[in-house]
Amino acid sequence: MKQPLFGKNVPCSCAYCAHAINENGATRCGKGKEIKNGACRGFSYDPLMRQPRPEPKLPQYRPEDFSL
Repeated sequence: MKQPLFGKNVPCSCAYCAHAINENGATRCGKGKEIKNGACRGFSYDPLMRQPRPEPKLPQYRPEDFSL
């Protein structure tokens, strides 16, 4: 397995597997493996398949917050 960018304990998921094929909203394994609980035994981590987390919302500041 390749060295992951998001830690060493990456859970198996078809969402970021190098062999996953998404067709019409359904995910299947490109290696023909059986998918159980969202992952299969042919899992190969691909960091480019991961979706980045959304940016956190910035707090709204008022002019009073910047006065001394």
